[in-house]
Amino acid sequence: MSPSVPGPRRAPARGKHAFAATWWGQAWVTALEDSALDAGRLSRGRTYARKGMVGPITIAPGRVTAAVQGSRPRPYRSSVHLPVLADAEWDTLFDTVVARTGHLAALLDGEMPAELVDDARRAGVPLLPRPTELDPECSCPDWGHPCKHAAALCYAIAVTIDADPFVLFALRGRNREEVLTELRVRRTAKQETAALPVPTGVPAAAAYARWAEHTPQLPEPPAPAAHTAALPLAPPSGTGLSTTDLERLMTDTAARAARLLAGDTTGLHLTRHQDAVRIAASGPGPEWFHHLIQNTGIKPAAFARLTRAWRHGGPVGLTVAEQPHTPDPAVMAAARTALTAALADMTAAPVSLRAWRNRLTLPDHGIQLRLGPDARWYPGLHDNGEWWPAAPPHTDPVTALTSVWQQAGK
Repeated sequence: MSPSVPGPRRAPARGKHAFAATWWGQAWVTALEDSALDAGRLSRGRTYARKGMVGPITIAPGRVTAAVQGSRPRPYRSSVHLPVLADAEWDTLFDTVVARTGHLAALLDGEMPAELVDDARRAGVPLLPRPTELDPECSCPDWGHPCKHAAALCYAIAVTIDADPFVLFALRGRNREEVLTELRVRRTAKQETAALPVPTGVPAAAAYARWAEHTPQLPEPPAPAAHTAALPLAPPSGTGLSTTDLERLMTDTAARAARLLAGDTTGLHLTRHQDAVRIAASGPGPEWFHHLIQNTGIKPAAFARLTRAWRHGGPVGLTVAEQPHTPDPAVMAAARTALTAALADMTAAPVSLRAWRNRLTLPDHGIQLRLGPDARWYPGLHDNGEWWPAAPPHTDPVTALTSVWQQAGK
């Protein structure tokens, strides 16, 4: 059994632990500091956070954002990304919580049980962030990872996580009410199941012998019906559903079924927001696009970037846009060498080329190449503080670079 964890205590007034008094808040700070490449920027970030230079914080699934005041009059837009959990991971996490009676009570008391985090991690569900998962972004010109403004935001959010562990659930994709509602449903079902009498059952050999003596004659399966995009009846009045919308969904469902029958399973395990992006990428029209944004809770600009990522690279392109990963260093080194040689032929001026995890960035040119899990390079362009997918992926990094070189105006 894991050792007991002391309850919340008072955080020190200064130092790196000034923002987190609880063990789970300190785990957030540790994840930040373990992923940082520059201790000096962390120190500046702590100073910024301590001086109150971080504005109101917005928490959304997979992202926390705030305006951070820097040396210029206008504050910078800083954000930190954290991968959301898939539906299957949420099922495992909910089962882990209800497995022990004290887990839910501790959460409602404002504490995160260490045993819950340990049990979830052993089941393959990371509730607390791993150092490789925190992905900071900022509109400032500093290319540090993180810059001092994003570091200040990370330290500031630690205070909120300290006071309410449900913030971690919200960052992973579900808010407090959604989590509590699902936990109550599962706890009630568990209690009802425990109260049911256990049937005595029948020995397997006897059951099979009984079935073999009276094998039923199964009917012939019916011939498959031909697909039609027309509804046989109009939708019920007052539901808000239109015939056109339902026919579009029928057509989409039939197309997905045909791809599954052909062996294409790439879209089989999409999350709700990923499937919304897939639908938006098919060009259903402005009204559908607006409703999809509303139902996912993703900001319009972020949703538009994900939609463009799907159009250029499908499900893998969406993964590349949302989640960084750490590829083989030899692959990254070879790509960097090839790009350096190609850039020498493309421009006479020296070019800065920066590498971080699966990303190679030309900051002076506003170009970034991301290596996907499919060993292809996904090109993007920097626009208004964000990286936008800009062209289809290529297995050759030089080809990926040249595909957006003209778009960047170089």
